[in-house]
Amino acid sequence: MATDIQDTTHAVEAAAVMRLLPAKPRLLALGEPTHGEDALLDLRNELFRQFVEQEGYRTIVIESDCMSGLVVDDYVTSGTGTLDEAMERGFSHGWGAFAANRELVRWMRAYNVRVDNDGRPASERLRFAGFDGPLEITHAASPRQALTALHGCLAAQVDADLLPCTAETLDRLLGADDRWTDPAAMMDPSCSVGRSAEAGELRLIADDLVALLDAQTPHLITATSGDDRYRAQLHGRTAAGLLRYHHWMADTSPGRMTRLVGVRDQMMADNLLAVAARGPAFVHAHNSHLQREKSTMRMGGKPLEWWSAGALVSARLGEAYAFVATALGTIRHRGVDTPPPDTVEGLLYALPEDRCVIDAARLATALADTRPAPRVSPWFGYAPLDPAHLAGSDGIVFVKDVPRS
Repeated sequence: MATDIQDTTHAVEAAAVMRLLPAKPRLLALGEPTHGEDALLDLRNELFRQFVEQEGYRTIVIESDCMSGLVVDDYVTSGTGTLDEAMERGFSHGWGAFAANRELVRWMRAYNVRVDNDGRPASERLRFAGFDGPLEITHAASPRQALTALHGCLAAQVDADLLPCTAETLDRLLGADDRWTDPAAMMDPSCSVGRSAEAGELRLIADDLVALLDAQTPHLITATSGDDRYRAQLHGRTAAGLLRYHHWMADTSPGRMTRLVGVRDQMMADNLLAVAARGPAFVHAHNSHLQREKSTMRMGGKPLEWWSAGALVSARLGEAYAFVATALGTIRHRGVDTPPPDTVEGLLYALPEDRCVIDAARLATALADTRPAPRVSPWFGYAPLDPAHLAGSDGIVFVKDVPRS
């Protein structure tokens, strides 16, 4: 068995990953089983550089606020602002504080500038994108930024009579932003404004604005840049998604949390599909968001199950979507010690390599009669690889030991 598994391993490099795939994907997704470990972010950076230099990928997409990500994209493509500002304003979930994320942004800007300071042509420039909604664990953002940006874009390009409302009406219906961001609403639906009369009217307005944006496509193609149209569409998706999310925050049915996590992954999937339409992109996020199978979790003692962003995107793109999961041996500073030998991670931990890329299909075949046991992590922040998901991955990156960041 050890020999069979050894035969499935390769060096951790872009070329080895590409050899596992039937064709070059539009979206190449690298998952991680935990957040915030610099060793995994450094590995991501290393692989992204290789995919840029060897395979022609030009965009990296990470699990961060899609609206904030525009700040980073402006910095790496045109030098707008400073690196400090990009890190402070361009990331959600606290990701801007990580050294590896700072190094990623610094390197992307340097790559775009080139040594002669002339700057690369637009077609060769690296791009940055977040694909999460403006959502945090404690709250969801106000739809103000997305709605007003979309309204402003259309107001500058079409006759005022075509707009569903004025900017003043939009401002009145939105009200104070702290009504939308009240942390109490995450657990108490009665604290949410998502089903107020104003929120209902805003959902209709958002729908009309997105429809108007689509209807004006022939004019906008000649009157605006591709980047401007991409951003307008992003604002439309985000406004509609946020209002939908707030609507379900106010729900009192047993399906409330399932709806919320499902809406989040649907927003992620829509953003990934929009990025894929622009060209090949390298995606990095938690395994649970990128896997082809349903995602599961327990909240308040109740099981939740919903389709991940990866499952939704894979259903649309087929072989143009590739998913490589990451699995770990130990994170000792988190109490995650040597994996039991009868688990997938335990079998991989016995290999001599400190890290390797594994052919998931061949590994699943090699383990077909073994039926590895599920690994249980003593730390909630690490999600072990589900043996049942092996066949749904195009490959696995295994890292034996994760040092303290």
